[in-house]
Amino acid sequence: MQGIESKAVAAEPDSLLDLYNAQLRAHVPDPLPPGVTVERDGPLVRTLGFGHFGWVEYRELGDPSEAELDRLIRAQIDRFAERGESFEWKFHSHDRPPFIEERLAAAGFVAEDLETVVIAETAALADGGDTPAGVVLREVHDRIDLERIGELEAAVWGAGEDRYPAALEQELAADPAGLAIFVAEAAGVVISAGWVRFPSGTDFATFWGGATLREWRGQGVYRALVHRRAQLVTDRRRRYIEVDASDDSRPILERLGFRAVTQTRPYVWSPPSRVQNRVS
Repeated sequence: MQGIESKAVAAEPDSLLDLYNAQLRAHVPDPLPPGVTVERDGPLVRTLGFGHFGWVEYRELGDPSEAELDRLIRAQIDRFAERGESFEWKFHSHDRPPFIEERLAAAGFVAEDLETVVIAETAALADGGDTPAGVVLREVHDRIDLERIGELEAAVWGAGEDRYPAALEQELAADPAGLAIFVAEAAGVVISAGWVRFPSGTDFATFWGGATLREWRGQGVYRALVHRRAQLVTDRRRRYIEVDASDDSRPILERLGFRAVTQTRPYVWSPPSRVQNRVS
């Protein structure tokens, strides 16, 4: 699907941030996977049932007092608690009011690693880089390959990453054109994986994943996956690519032409009986 037409100029970070806020924040996928529900609570967009996990997103909160924000936060906790689901409150560094993080921490949320939102024009990535010798990039769809991605994520990040196969399968079945999943293999072993989403009705594609086995880092595997996905984005005629970049991937992406526009930090709340899990 083609993105919507945009006359915004992407030369300055503020322009990219405006596009990001308008098109990607609180975006609701269409179609939704079976079992996934989207609810609105004032300025919030609440997504439930995505592999026993959910999200709370928004474009802006207005100017609530601390007490008003506490009530809004408590309402989200109560909603997910009744379902026994963990969820992520997706905070951005340019969000207001200034005490959001303080109130989330007070409510029992766990702060995860800070990430940088970076954006590039797809045309800047048109020239693909070389794939390292002995490495094969392959688009995958089958459950057995999604299980191998889950094993990779567990090897890189540790226990608690077993939700990837079911969640990716659920999303792929609902909208095959909205998600493309790639693995990098060496000698039959999945050494890295990344996927690209095509949010409906936007000018954007978004990149996710990118975990790479330690012994293969620094050899151009992640960069090759970026270029392979960018080729697909070019074919789909999406103008921009967005990534929530870790400290490891940000320098690679910036060398490829991505620009930082803001930062984001996941705040995760989990029911006492559930081990915290998260899918990216």
